[in-house]
Amino acid sequence: MAATRSKKTTPSRKKPARRAGFTAGRIPKGGANRPQNDIRGMIAMARRARDFAFAPFSRFKVGAAIRTRDGRIFTGCNVENASFSLTLCAERTAIFKAISEGTREFTQVVIVTDAAKLTPPCGACRQVLWEFAPDAEVILANVRGRTKRMKMSALLPSPFDSRDLE
Repeated sequence: MAATRSKKTTPSRKKPARRAGFTAGRIPKGGANRPQNDIRGMIAMARRARDFAFAPFSRFKVGAAIRTRDGRIFTGCNVENASFSLTLCAERTAIFKAISEGTREFTQVVIVTDAAKLTPPCGACRQVLWEFAPDAEVILANVRGRTKRMKMSALLPSPFDSRDLE
């Protein structure tokens, strides 16, 4: 009697959601409300990136989106590590992704958290953002819809930069 092969059954899998935090995209141009629409679009992208955050220790998920001078948007989320000093914030994830793709000029940064109080970048992120985006507009947002806009220079009024190395 010949052995019969049983069919392997694989559990049905849902198609994975598009990983917004891993590609750069363009917000469509045009329209009288373009600046506000762009901000809303960036906030939405940062919120989606926040969904990918790996924060098992703090449970404080953060998403970020950074706009390049040519209009591309890179996103990032925070990635924690049991060795806390190796944790990478969302803002640095986004900017490092952009830099690794050859971009060095940025105009806007959006940071989204779930906190009631809007959360500015940490000191390390401020320093990195200053290096590549000293004139950028920073938009703080939360998932409840609150926002606040400010300039990078307001977040880091006395920066350490290349001029200090001369």
